[in-house]
Amino acid sequence: MDCKIAFLTLGCKLNYAETSTYSRALAAAGFEAVPWRQKADAYLVNTCSVTATSDAKSRNLVRKVHRLNPDAVIVVTGCGAQLRADDFAAIPGVTKVFGCAEKNLVSPYLTGLFSGSGAVSVPHDIPQDIFPAYSSGERTRSFLKVQDGCNNCCKYCTVPYARGESRSVPICLCVRQAGEIAAQGIREIVLTGVNTGDYGRGGESFLDLLKALNEVPGIERYRISSIEPNLLTEETVDWIASGTKFQPHFHIPLQVGTDELLQKMGRRYDTALFRQKIEYVRSRMDRDGCEVFFGIDVMAGLPGETEELFERSLEFIRSIRPAFIHVFPYSRRPGTPAAGFPGQVSDEEKKDRVARLERLCAELHDSFVLRHKGRKARVLFESKEKGGLMSGYTGNYIKVTRDYDASLVGRTVEVEI
Repeated sequence: MDCKIAFLTLGCKLNYAETSTYSRALAAAGFEAVPWRQKADAYLVNTCSVTATSDAKSRNLVRKVHRLNPDAVIVVTGCGAQLRADDFAAIPGVTKVFGCAEKNLVSPYLTGLFSGSGAVSVPHDIPQDIFPAYSSGERTRSFLKVQDGCNNCCKYCTVPYARGESRSVPICLCVRQAGEIAAQGIREIVLTGVNTGDYGRGGESFLDLLKALNEVPGIERYRISSIEPNLLTEETVDWIASGTKFQPHFHIPLQVGTDELLQKMGRRYDTALFRQKIEYVRSRMDRDGCEVFFGIDVMAGLPGETEELFERSLEFIRSIRPAFIHVFPYSRRPGTPAAGFPGQVSDEEKKDRVARLERLCAELHDSFVLRHKGRKARVLFESKEKGGLMSGYTGNYIKVTRDYDASLVGRTVEVEI
C-alpha cells in the first residue's frame, strides 16, 4: 500500500498511547507515517476537550491540515470527537468522525478505505467496550493504558461524557502488552487511565493487576500515572513498599485544598483524607534518605473560590509538601453543573492564582531535589540528546543530567545526585 499518513495528538498521555497504537496497526497494514507538516494522503487527528482552549486547538489543527492538502482524508477521534461530533463533521475535509466507543474501528476503517476493500473488522480477542493501547515512541518508557472512563461526574468535568463509564483492560491483555513493550527493549512502564485506581469493575482488582505486571520479565520499573486519594488503599501501598518494581512516585489529584470546594465540586474525599494518604505512604516508603515523590493536580479559580479560600488552599498544599504541582486554570465547560455556579472567577484572577501556585511549585520542587543532593540513586537514562547532554530519572523522579554517552541509553546506573 502506497499511502502516507500523519498523526496529530492533543491532550493527555492516554491520547498519546492511543495514537501510538493506531500508528503501529496502520504501519503493519502498509501505511507510511510522516510528519504532519508534510503533504500526507491521510491525517488522523486525536482531539482533546478538557478545556475550551483544547477544543479550539483541535478544530484549528483539522482546518490547518485540510489547507495543507485539501485532497487528503481526515479522520477525527478522541474526546472532542465524542463531545462535538457534529462540529468536527462540518469542518471541510473531514471524512469520518469516531467517538469513544468506536476507537477499535479507526485503523480497520482507514485500512479498508485505502486498500479498496472497504472492510471494517476488529480482532475477536479485543474487548469491544474499550480500546487497549500503549505508547512506543520512546526507547526507555511506555504509557500502558489499563483503564478508561469515569463514573465520578465531578461538577466541573466533561471527561465522563467524553470517555464513558469506567471500564478496565483485562489483566491478561495488560500483561501481554507489557510483554510486547519489554520485547522492544523498553524498561519502564507508566500505568495510565482516566481513573486508574478504579480498575477492576469487571471483577479483577487493581492490586491483582499490579502483582501480575510485576512478574513481566524485562520491565525494570513501573509508575502509576495518577490515582485518586480515596482509591489508593493501604493494602496497595504496603505491597508496593514490600520490594517491588513500582517506584516511590505517586501522582494524586487534589484539585483544591479546601473542604468547602471539594464538597461543592463532588470530589470523593476531604483534605483530612488526602493528608492521611500522603502521610501513610511516606511512613511506609520513605527510607534511606529517599523520599517519595508526590505530584498533585490543582485547579485555580473554581467557581466560588474566594481569595480567602485560595489562601487556605495554598497553606494546605504547603503543609503536605508535594514535590510538584500540576497547575491549570478552571475552564468553564458548557453542560457541566459548575458552569452555572455563582462566584465565577475572572480570567485575570485565575492567571494570578496560577502564577502563585507555579511559584509555590518551584519552591517545593527545588526543596525536594536539594534534600537528595549528594545521595546515590539509580537513574534510567533516556535516548534524547540535547546540547551534548542526556538525562534520566531516579526512581523517585528526580531528573539527572550528564554528558551524552550512547552506551548508557536504556540502562539503569547508580549516580550521585
